[in-house]
Amino acid sequence: MGIISAIGSDTLAVLDSLMNRRSGIGRMTLLDSVYRNEIPVAGITANNEELLHIALSGVSGSYTRTSLFGIIAARQAIEQAELISLAGRRTGLISATTVGGMDRSEVFYKSYLSGSSKGRMRDIAGHDCGDGTEKIARLLGIKGFISTINTACSSSANAIMMGARMIRMGLLDCVVAGGTDALTLFTVNGFNSLMILDREACKPFDENRNGLNLGEGSAFIVMESEESALNAG
Repeated sequence: MGIISAIGSDTLAVLDSLMNRRSGIGRMTLLDSVYRNEIPVAGITANNEELLHIALSGVSGSYTRTSLFGIIAARQAIEQAELISLAGRRTGLISATTVGGMDRSEVFYKSYLSGSSKGRMRDIAGHDCGDGTEKIARLLGIKGFISTINTACSSSANAIMMGARMIRMGLLDCVVAGGTDALTLFTVNGFNSLMILDREACKPFDENRNGLNLGEGSAFIVMESEESALNAG
C-alpha cells in the first residue's frame, strides 16, 4: 500500500501519527479561500513544486496536485509490493477521483475572467478526472487496463471492489487500486453551501458533532491473484 496525507507522506508516517493521535486538521495554508481562517481542513503542507520534486525528481511538466498525490501513493504501493517488473502480469490501474485537475482550472478561470487572452491553457489540460489516471499509469508502466471512477465519496471503495472482481473473474492478474483528490475552492465552497462543515476539528459520534472536515491526499493498494503471486515467486 501507499499513502500521502495530512498526517504523513508514507504508510509508516501515517501509522505513527495515528498511534500517537496526531491530527492533520488545521488552517488552510495553500488554498486562497475567503474561508482560510474560518474553515479548518486536513491539508498537505507541501506545495506543488515540492510535490513535483518528490514524485518526479528531475522531470518537468504540467501535473495537477491530484495527479502528483496519486503518483506518489501508487508508486509507494508498487514498491512495497515488490513488483520489480510488471512483465508477464496482466496489470490494471483503477484510480478514483472527484475533482481531477480542478485546482489548476480554478487558477486559469480567475485569470481568464480578467480577459479572454489571459491564463495558461496548460492549466486546464489536466482538468478531466481521467488525465491523472493516465499519467500515473504511464509513469508506472501499466498498460493492461486503465480506468477512472468518480462516484463522489464512494469512489475509492468502488475502485478497490472493481479491481478485486476483475481478478476473481480472471481478467487481470494484478491491480493497483485507490484514489486521489486535492483540496479546491470548488470542494470547500460546495460543501460549505450544504452547511455541513465544522468550524473546528470534527467530532464524529459525539452528541455535539457539528459537521465534517475536508482533506486531501491519496492512497493505493496492490491486489494480486494467488496464482500470479506464486508464479512470480
